[in-house]
Amino acid sequence: MPPAKKSTAKKVSAKAPAAKKPVKKPAAKKTTSTSAATKAKATRSPSSLIDERIDDLGDWRGDVLAKVRTLIHQAVPDVVEDWKWRGVPTWEHEGIITTGESYKEYVKFTFPKGASLPDPAGLFNSSLEGNARRAIDVHRGDKVDVKAWKTLVKAAADLNASKKKK
Repeated sequence: MPPAKKSTAKKVSAKAPAAKKPVKKPAAKKTTSTSAATKAKATRSPSSLIDERIDDLGDWRGDVLAKVRTLIHQAVPDVVEDWKWRGVPTWEHEGIITTGESYKEYVKFTFPKGASLPDPAGLFNSSLEGNARRAIDVHRGDKVDVKAWKTLVKAAADLNASKKKK
């Protein structure tokens, strides 16, 4: 009997480890982190959240926030209160009039369009270098000039309304 022909095909005894292909993992779902302020706003009105902030402060800062809030409502009776970002009380009328942030040493009221507002009483005392916004920092013991505040708030609401019409 003739000898068996040798096969030219390579014998595969065991599979050699193939080069590893990178395994594509499914794209991770973007988790939208919801801030505590957003969660609170979803279940309660902004006005009640502002009430709570005033109560929680429980000192002169709460008194200032409450007083300015009252002046804002007197100056612009149809103002809308909102709770933005990470818990910042905001007052709006066809745009933001002002925000009210409380810090350890002062309460800051920021007017996003403050640089365009007349301020004959000189209330603006912070964020004076920018082209758009201006702020009023109220410290412990500072007097709140009722007439000047109302005039400024009304001017901010009027400016917002005029920009919407264009």
